[in-house]
Parts: sequence; structure tokens; C-alpha cells
Amino acid sequence: MADVEQQGRKQSEEFTDESEEEDSEDEPKLKYERLSNGVTEILQKDAASCMTVHDKFLALGTHFGKVFLLDIQGNVTQKFEISSVKINQISLDESGEHVGICSEDGKVQVFGLYTREGFHENFDCPIKVVALHPQFSRSNYKQFVTGGNKLLLYERNWLNRWKMSVLHEGEGSITNIQWRSNLIAWANNVGVKIYDIGTKQRITNVLRDNVSLRPDMYPCSLCWKDNCTLIVGWGTSIKICVVKERNPTEMRDLPSRYVEIVSAFETEFFISGLAPLADQLVTLYFVKENSDHMDEEFRARPRLDIIQPLPESCEEISSDALTVRNFQDNECRDYRLEHSEGESLFYIISPKDIVVAKERDQDDHIDWLLEKKKYEEALMAAEISFKNIKRHDVQKIGMGYINHLVEKGDYDAAARKCQKVLGKNMELWENEVYRFKTIGQLKAISQYLPRGDLRLRPAIYEMILHEFLKTDYEGFATLIREWPGELYNNMAIVQAVNDHLKRDPANRTLLTTLAELYTYDQRYDRALEIYLRLRHKDVYQLIHKHDLFSSIEDKIILLMDFDKEKAVDMLLDNEDKISTDRVVEELADRPELLHVYLHKLFKRDHHKGQKYHEKQIVLYAEYDRPNLLPFLRDSTHCPLEKALEVCQQRNFVEETVFLLSRMGNCRRALQMIMEELEDVDKAIEFAKEQDDAELWEDLISYSIDKPPFITGLLNNIGTHVDPILLIHRIKEGMEIPNLRDSLVKILQDYNLQILLREGCKKILVADSLSLLQKMHRTQMRGVRVDEENICESCHAAILPSDMAKPFSVVVFHCRHMFHKECLPSSGTVSYFNMSVSVCNSI
Repeated sequence: MADVEQQGRKQSEEFTDESEEEDSEDEPKLKYERLSNGVTEILQKDAASCMTVHDKFLALGTHFGKVFLLDIQGNVTQKFEISSVKINQISLDESGEHVGICSEDGKVQVFGLYTREGFHENFDCPIKVVALHPQFSRSNYKQFVTGGNKLLLYERNWLNRWKMSVLHEGEGSITNIQWRSNLIAWANNVGVKIYDIGTKQRITNVLRDNVSLRPDMYPCSLCWKDNCTLIVGWGTSIKICVVKERNPTEMRDLPSRYVEIVSAFETEFFISGLAPLADQLVTLYFVKENSDHMDEEFRARPRLDIIQPLPESCEEISSDALTVRNFQDNECRDYRLEHSEGESLFYIISPKDIVVAKERDQDDHIDWLLEKKKYEEALMAAEISFKNIKRHDVQKIGMGYINHLVEKGDYDAAARKCQKVLGKNMELWENEVYRFKTIGQLKAISQYLPRGDLRLRPAIYEMILHEFLKTDYEGFATLIREWPGELYNNMAIVQAVNDHLKRDPANRTLLTTLAELYTYDQRYDRALEIYLRLRHKDVYQLIHKHDLFSSIEDKIILLMDFDKEKAVDMLLDNEDKISTDRVVEELADRPELLHVYLHKLFKRDHHKGQKYHEKQIVLYAEYDRPNLLPFLRDSTHCPLEKALEVCQQRNFVEETVFLLSRMGNCRRALQMIMEELEDVDKAIEFAKEQDDAELWEDLISYSIDKPPFITGLLNNIGTHVDPILLIHRIKEGMEIPNLRDSLVKILQDYNLQILLREGCKKILVADSLSLLQKMHRTQMRGVRVDEENICESCHAAILPSDMAKPFSVVVFHCRHMFHKECLPSSGTVSYFNMSVSVCNSI
């Protein structure tokens, strides 16, 4: 609720009812300012009776018959002594060059503010209203109307004389007239009427609802929203009327226009004035309230409401109670509401006070947000409208927000806002850092300090690092990782870390951070020593990034103790920097590590480390037997005798078998399988691989007295050896496990072989027949013989020049042609073979 009070030097102030404002969370829509300067002096001696608003100036009428022209600030620019009694109405045309004035003593004056032309008339009754044609300054529209007991229209004719005509009479005193374009709206004791000056027709009559109210005490308020929309307020009733064109087919004797009431509703209080605001209405109410101590009503402060009209009701948008001077003495008829169409300005006129209501701008919106401590919204609004705000500064609002957050104890949020608010202002940044230091919250602001192109003095960053080093090693380590090293004096921080390490030499966090500081300072050797000591995962990244391979030649064992896989991969990827020989030399005393390195080297390239293959035999045998046999199979540089010796010493049967077979001693290999492994399946598989009849014989001979081996042979040799040979050698009476099943399998295998052979035979016969038929078709084809063909023996044309004579030609399937007489006889075949080239088909 707004409370208008003069306060000091403020030119534009919003006055609110404190008791209601404290509970309200809705932002006011309007702000209020008392019209002062010359107006203050005028109203101290006189009282305002009416006022008209133009975009350029104001015209104020008083109870003592004076008219003052004022600028927008309320300063008097002109004064007219019109009468000795109350000025009832002042009317201005759209240009602001002509003014019409009427008074309670019946005087009417229409004159130009910048010319001497005019109209002066005294009537025998009070003239309540006067209205100029909106285009009065143009010669074709020298018209105005007056309202007393009659509605009179004055027009200046071509003789420069004023012609009067009565537009309406007989319904009491006329209290209000509003002229818009060609439409004149007026109110009398009965209702509101609209007259079309163009067609000279009255087009409507809107009756007033509450006839019990005295028209002189509760006058009608009229306001044109646009050229076709009239807003009528009377008592507690509001109607919105729209002038529309009538369909030509419906005219007959009716006016060409008609009025449709699109909205009609009742209000809680009496209406003293109306004005449009976009699609909403600004209403000035006269309020009467019941006293708590007396039964009678008393006059309360007038209210200025913004409402949203609906077809049969309205929705209140905002409501402000105005404390105008002497409001206790005023009646409903003492208030008026005027508005400026060029700007959203609303003037509340009372006898002793004039208040200007304005739509709140972005500055006012920000003021309200700050007052409500909604700093986040205020800052956002200022950033969005920074080009339009005049009284506020984005950075100052931001600083206020930071101060508010600090006062609340939300230090992290305050520090986060510093990034956005302080921007590139180094002085503000440093002030904030010292403030956070004073309140013991350097940690909160540390992560938001500038660290890019924009930087503070190194001392600021060092101060924060020292603070973390005292209380939070982890936070200190985080800052060292996140901050570029050029922000602070690296040597000073290194010294500080070393001082702390003297008290806690095993602290991993400090050691890791010190290594990072050494890395930035390009003292990589020291950083590497710390990383290796800590077995830190970043050691390999450090070596790669800064090419420290020359520094790790004597630290290979340390690296492999930390992570064998990564270390070996790094060494193999950089053989050009650390040779294989150097690595083998360093790992000589750690054979288990040497094996890991040589094994990976062999996997990458079977030939690269060939000179170490003999050594690898022992390493595989000692540390990695599962990979020994694959190594022996893949290596072409491994000394077989040495390998056999190692395997035999350790009784590695599978590896010994492989080596014996590779060296050609297959019988001994098979013997080891049978005797030591006792694995008939592996023996059979070995015999299959070698495909040697003697091995099969040895295998049968060894197995003939071992029933389980015989079963294995019967099940597997059917496709390699004739099973009859084995069966004949089985002793009578020997019990053989699963003999029946084995014999059935042999028969099944035999049947399968027979079927395969028959199938193959059928395929061969079918293919042979197909090829024979193809050859026959080819040989049965005709062969073209013409004069271009020659005899392959005499090289003459194959056809005679005289085709009438009989001749004989022999043509072979290879397309060689001969005269019959040129073919060799049995006695000259040898000559023919020597002298004539004949293909194999002859």
C-alpha cells in the first residue's frame, strides 16, 4: 500500500503503508511522487479544482478561478486570471496549442496559447465541462462543445463566426465530456451517450446503474482507451463499451454504428477516475470505512488500483492507499485521475495535493529486490538490463550481494560470486582477499581467484598457500596442482614445504607436492627420486613428458619393483634411448625381473633378443614353465642341446618330448610319452603328427600287453593304421575294457570310410562324364576355313584359287590346317617332325 509523504531531497519516492508492506511479498506496480515546486505554493493559497495533461505540459485550474500552465516538474510557466470562482474544466487539443476553459460562473473561453484568436462567452448557468475537437488547431476542425444544462456544439464558419447548435438537452446537468476522433461521449443525470460528429447521429445511451447516488456528489468518469473503446465508471460500476460498425444490411433507419458492452462489473469502492494501462485499468477509488468506535462512516485514504477487466468481473493486480493532504475532508467529487498517453504517467488530483504515479522502471524493480534482500535476482536483473538502468551499477549490486552473503556466513557462495562480480578489477580482488583473510576464510576464496591472463600479485597467492600449508596439506596439494606455477614464487614455496618436511619427513602429501614443485622448477631428477621413493603412479608420465630416460638407467630395478608391466612397456617402447643390452645388464642380479623383460621382448619380436634365448631357457624353466614350451616352439635361435639338457635336469617331460622330436629322435620321444606320461591319447596324437609307420609299430608293440592302451588304440587308429593288424596281435583271453564298443567304433569308422570312398567315386565318375561330354561337344563343333588360313606345312593358302577343282584339307582340333598332300607319309614322319611344328593333338 502506498503512502505519499514528502521526504527531503528525494525527487521520486515510493511511499508505502508500513503495516501492510511488511507482510506483502508482491512488488508494487507503480511508484509515487508528489508534484511540487510551483504547485506547492499554489495549493497553499488556493485549491485545485481540475487539471488536464498534455505530453509537453500540464494545465491546472483552481477554486479561485485561475489557470496555471506547468511544466512536468510542476514549475509555473504561465498564469491566466479567468474568473473569481471555481474553474470546472480545462480542455486541450492534441497539439497543445489551444485551450478551452469553463467556470462555475458560466464563463467559457477558448483561445490559442500562441495566438490572439479566441472565443469568449458568458452563460446564465454554470458550465461544468468544455471539450475541444482533438484537431482543433487545424482550420477544418474549429469545433468545441460545452456542457451545462445543454450540450452545445460550436463551429466556426467560413465567415469566421461561431455557429452554435444544440446536440442534447432535457436530462439534467452535463457533468463530463470526452471527445475522441469523431466521437463525443458525455454524461448527464440519466446516463452516458455517444454522438458521431461525422454522421451527426447519436449512437448509444448507456443508463447509469445506481440511480440512488447523487450525480453531483458521485460524478461519472469517462475515458477513451482508443478511438473505439470507451470506459465508463459511475458509482461502483464499471462498463467497457466498444463502438462497432453496423452491417449495411441491418441499417435501415438505424445509426451506422452501435455500441457493445464487452465488460461490466461492480467494484468495492466508489470510482473517482479511470485510465487505461495496456489491457488493464487504473482506477482511483473514494473509500468510506466504518469506524471501530463510531457507527457512522468516515473518509479513508483514496486508493489507486490496477485491475484486469473480465467480462463480468475483474482481477485485482495491485492496490495502493494514498495519503494525500487533507484526505479526511475530501468527497468523491473532489478527486480526479488524469493520464498522459505518451508516457505511463497518472496524476491524482485533490484540492490540496497532486500526486504523480509512474510505472516502475528497472531501477525501481532493483530497488525493491534489494530492499527485500533478493540480491541474486537484483544482480540478474541489473545484468540483463544494464543498458537501461540509470541509478544502479551492476558491480555495486554485486558487492552488496557479496557483503550480504558474508554477513550470513555463506562464505563459499560469497567467494563464488567474486568471480562474477569483481571481474578484472584487481584492487577489488585484493581487498576481498584481505577481507576473507581477516575473517579467517581464505580457503573459501582460494579456488575462485583469477589464474589465467588476469592475475593478482604473487604475494596474494603465496599468502593463501602458506595459510593452507599451516592447516590443510590436502588443500595445499590441490592448489599446487590447479594453480599455474607462475602465479607465485616457486622457490619460496619449495623452501616452506621443506621446512614442514623436517617436522614430518614421511608425509606422502607433502612429498608428492614437493615433487610437483620440483617438476615445475625443471628439477626433474629430484622429482623423479621422490616419485620413485613414493612409488607414485605419475613417475612414468614424468619420464615420458620430460624425456628422463638417461636419468633412469640406474633406476630400472626400482621402476620394475614398482610396476613391472608399465616399466617393461616403457623400456621396450624406448629401446632407442635405453638399449636392451643396458637393461639386461642392470637386471642381471634380478633374474625374475630379467625374465619379465625378455619374455615381453620375445613376444614383440622373436628375433630381436636372439642372443639371450639360451639364457631365457633357464629363466623360463625357473620362473615361467607354462611359457617354456611355447618359447621352444617359436624360437629359431634356441640351442636344442642346451634346452634338452635343462629340461632333462628338471624332468620336464613334455618339453623333453618336443625337443627329442625336433631333434629327430621320435622313437625316444614316443617312449617317454608311453613310459613317463602313460598317456595313450598323447602318444596317438604324437604318432599322427609324425605319420611314421615305424612309430605306429612301436606304439602297438608297447601297448599290446596293456589293455587300457589297446582300448585307446582301437578307438583312434582306425583312420591311420589297419586295425586288423592290432586285433591279430591281441593275445587270446586278454580282457580289454570296452572292447565291444571299440570294435563297434572300428566298424563304424570302416563303414564311414567305405561311404566316403563311394561318395568320392560317384563324384569322380560324374565329373569325368561331364568333362567327356564337354570335350565331345567341343570336338563336334564346325571349324571355319577361309582364304586367310594357311597350310602349316607349305605355308600356302589352304584354299585353292579355283574352287571348282576338287581338293582335300585336313583340319585338326587345335585349329592347325594342312593340305592332305602336305601331310607326311609314314616314311617322312621324321622329316615332318623336324620341319613342321605340330601341336600335341596331332
